[in-house]
Amino acid sequence: MIITSCLEENKTIVTKNIETASKTSLWLDHNKESTTFKLWSQSAEKVKLNLYKDGLDGFSCETHELTASENNLWLIQLKGDLEGVYYTYQIMFDDQWLEETPGIYAQAVGVNGKRAMVIDLESTNPLDWENDKGPNLKYPNEAIIYELHIRDMTIHPNSGSSMPGTYLGLVEEGTKGPKGKTTGIDHLKELGITHVHLLPTYDHYSIDETNLETPQFNWGYDPQNYNVPEGSFSSNPFDAEVRIKEFKTMVKTFHENGIGVILDVVYNHTGKTENSNFNLEAPDYYYRFLDDGKQADASACGNETASEKEMMRKFIIESVSYWAKEYHLDGFRFDLMGIHDIITMNEVTDAVKKVNPNIFVYGEGWTAGDSPLPVEDRALKQHIKKMPQVSAFSDDIRDGLKGSVFEDESTGFVSGAKDTEESIKFGVVGAIQHPQIDYKAVNYSHEPWANEPWQAISYVSCHDNHTLYDKLKISRNDADERAIIAMDKLANAVVLTSQGVAFLHAGADMLRTKNGEHNSYNLPDSINQIDWNWKIKHANVVAYYKNLIALRKMHPAFRMTSAEDVRNHLEFKIVEDGLVSYQISNNANGDSWRDILVIYNANTKPFKYALDGDWQLAVMGDTFTLEDGKTISESVNVPAISTLVAYRK
Repeated sequence: MIITSCLEENKTIVTKNIETASKTSLWLDHNKESTTFKLWSQSAEKVKLNLYKDGLDGFSCETHELTASENNLWLIQLKGDLEGVYYTYQIMFDDQWLEETPGIYAQAVGVNGKRAMVIDLESTNPLDWENDKGPNLKYPNEAIIYELHIRDMTIHPNSGSSMPGTYLGLVEEGTKGPKGKTTGIDHLKELGITHVHLLPTYDHYSIDETNLETPQFNWGYDPQNYNVPEGSFSSNPFDAEVRIKEFKTMVKTFHENGIGVILDVVYNHTGKTENSNFNLEAPDYYYRFLDDGKQADASACGNETASEKEMMRKFIIESVSYWAKEYHLDGFRFDLMGIHDIITMNEVTDAVKKVNPNIFVYGEGWTAGDSPLPVEDRALKQHIKKMPQVSAFSDDIRDGLKGSVFEDESTGFVSGAKDTEESIKFGVVGAIQHPQIDYKAVNYSHEPWANEPWQAISYVSCHDNHTLYDKLKISRNDADERAIIAMDKLANAVVLTSQGVAFLHAGADMLRTKNGEHNSYNLPDSINQIDWNWKIKHANVVAYYKNLIALRKMHPAFRMTSAEDVRNHLEFKIVEDGLVSYQISNNANGDSWRDILVIYNANTKPFKYALDGDWQLAVMGDTFTLEDGKTISESVNVPAISTLVAYRK
């Protein structure tokens, strides 16, 4: 029945039966003739649909009751073209109407995500969207990932952006910073990275989109509407279409510049618990609980979702697939992936690769706390072998290089720690089985956890914890600035010459600092922003990173495609305190260089390294000679705290 009516015309109401919930699309069905609204709830006594003319203000102008079908499905079909109409659902539970919700399958929302909107998604596509595509990747370790927060890159006044802190600002070409240096997307192109990893960019709770004149910051790990872009990065969050159009334009612009786009996704918990959109549809269903009935909290954020439940697994798989298809994304990074179950993660990768075989999936192979999900079912780092298309972050190489992220004073290989060499070797081969590694001496993993080298994400810093520069400064407060910079360069030289997927934290290439803050998730722009003056102040560091990236891209020997290849072609040579060296032989992975010698010297003194025959020098200190390098023979002095690369053609 129509309870009230204030739209231009009353709609004819049609209901129909649907067979099974898990096999039924719960997305809105919309065309010019009708719209079908669907909701699944195992505990609703009644469900109503509220229609609105506005995304935030005003009363409901029309309300309809949905009809219960089989398997806890509720639906209604309204005749006529409802495009642009806002709506919410409400369920009756325990004889009470719960708060309104846009529904977990909402694809467009008004300001602050309170009301969903009926939308023709084709109308949000940029020109020539049907021909848009990202980079071709045969294997994930061909990617060089740059993890960034949209606001950080352009919000500083010296970024030169005319649209700071926005989707369009991030891809605005021709922006200049101090002394005419390139910023934004032009800086990324100049650097040579292949993919950007965007911190959570779906709609989250933290930012009040009605008050963007007041600067606000949050990383976005507090999900609200999973299938809608965040409004605060758009030019107008009040118009539901704008954020969608601008997100797609951002993706297309990155693609036109040869850069793929990865989305950080947080399906392991919701930003709210009792009043989350999940609970306002199906109270308690989507979450895990402890034996005493309390909310489980492996996320350390108040709740954890239950991926092993049929409708939650369905939601995760369909939501990720939706982003892949509708927004042309090139990859997904799963926050606290260990909270999810192995089956779900395998089904996610199967689903997205059907959309685009170039898509790759990786995540944090751990939880933030214990979970009622049995350990053997969790998508943990140690279970990556059971997830053959999924990659995981290697905290082994991260902390092996710079020290534990949980202890400020802890040091690693580059900062002078003893007995870290096996952890570095483990990172170099991409966490696979290799006969020359003493696994008992690796810091965290005492056995290989990857089937193939590209299943390991090689990194030394990310948005979490201290920046690399800050960590080195804090843990080695006795070292001078020159030594800290040398440690920084050596750390990411190891990352960019390792066999796993290379991953860089935005700004690491210019010694980014957060003034020693280790958890900046809600701190102001003054802490989180990229200061483009750093690009001038640390020009030699920027050049070093740029050259490292060029080296990796030119030489496929640094990204072999199988564990067997790594075992056959990569042999460790001299390994002793503060020094790891290895040789890659026989034109590995089709490389133009027949043999490659890599030496990491973390000692504070030069190391005289004995050579077997003649080599050509490619990298020595800050000097890169990637073609026709100087010939060296007998021995070479490897500078203190540096990387040396030599080759034979």
